[in-house]
Amino acid sequence: MKKFSTQVLGFALAMFAGTASASQPVELAKDAPDKYVVVKGDTLWSISGKFLQQPWRWPDIWQLNREQIANPHLIYPGDVVYLDHSGGTPRLRLGKPVATGGGGAAPGSDAALARNDPPAERAQPRVRVEQLAQEPVPTVDAHRIEPFLSRPLIVDELAMQAHPRIVATQDGRVYLGRGGLAFVRGANGEPGSDWHIYRRAHPLLDPDTRVPIAWEAEFVGTARMERQGDPSTMRITGTTEEVGPGDRLVPADSAMPVNYAPRPPEAAVNGRIVSVYRGVAQAGRNNVIAVNVGATNGLAVGNVLAIKERDRNVPDRETGEPIRLPGQPIGHLLLFRVFDKIAYGLIMGSSRDVAVGDDVTNP
Repeated sequence: MKKFSTQVLGFALAMFAGTASASQPVELAKDAPDKYVVVKGDTLWSISGKFLQQPWRWPDIWQLNREQIANPHLIYPGDVVYLDHSGGTPRLRLGKPVATGGGGAAPGSDAALARNDPPAERAQPRVRVEQLAQEPVPTVDAHRIEPFLSRPLIVDELAMQAHPRIVATQDGRVYLGRGGLAFVRGANGEPGSDWHIYRRAHPLLDPDTRVPIAWEAEFVGTARMERQGDPSTMRITGTTEEVGPGDRLVPADSAMPVNYAPRPPEAAVNGRIVSVYRGVAQAGRNNVIAVNVGATNGLAVGNVLAIKERDRNVPDRETGEPIRLPGQPIGHLLLFRVFDKIAYGLIMGSSRDVAVGDDVTNP
């Protein structure tokens, strides 16, 4: 297996490498290619996974500055990612496909250096790539977390009672589905404004003390105001569950950006999984979970956490003495929404089912 030093060159990248980078060498993926042409549907995580055993360690070998790491709108379909061995430490470098018809710049020329092509001694074959829509490659599959980026998720339980509420439904129906009309009191908005519909918030409990540490709103649908008044008339535009009287409404916000770089936290983290979204007991890859650590613990959007099963005690069959078995690593979690005491993340991979109560730590 190929390994190389984690010395970080240029732009003071060491602050992003985390404590793991200082003590562990980055491992290249088995049969890591010398180059890869980016295609539509790729993500930063999947591209890095072609070169690295730990995709979240990609800042260690990309020569990026602080701003680019926080918002890496850098890679587009058609770009060529090279594994550059020309220096003392391998680097991932970006190049552009050479246009047909003799328009490409000569290796080593100013134009080639400006577009960050590999050095002349690492000349690569010319690449023909079909022109694709110039949308940057996201960190992860955006559709998996997009619904969570425009919703409050964590709310003030008492303040939620002050939000507009559905007081009646069309024709006196008990519940409404898509296309139904709801009558809402307390909604201040213009006709055409969009709203999110929530059911009563439920507590997220600390796994050890069972004391509520936050309140999670249960999203049940969306609505659009058709007529302002008291009550206002709202058209239901989408549902995840049936909507009815007593449900609360919150003005819909624009989705937050989803393109950010995976990186280790800068502070030590020791937390627990407190819920799997939608209340199921266990989760796996591409499921959303909540953890009981957040901004007050130094976490930020884009941080990667390791998921580990809890240590447990078992009796020695001969002596009867308790033996403490260390928990084993399960997978990794990428945080995409961070509140003060709670953070939501997407499971990027796991070797077994992830459960409420499992530990989350620095990767």
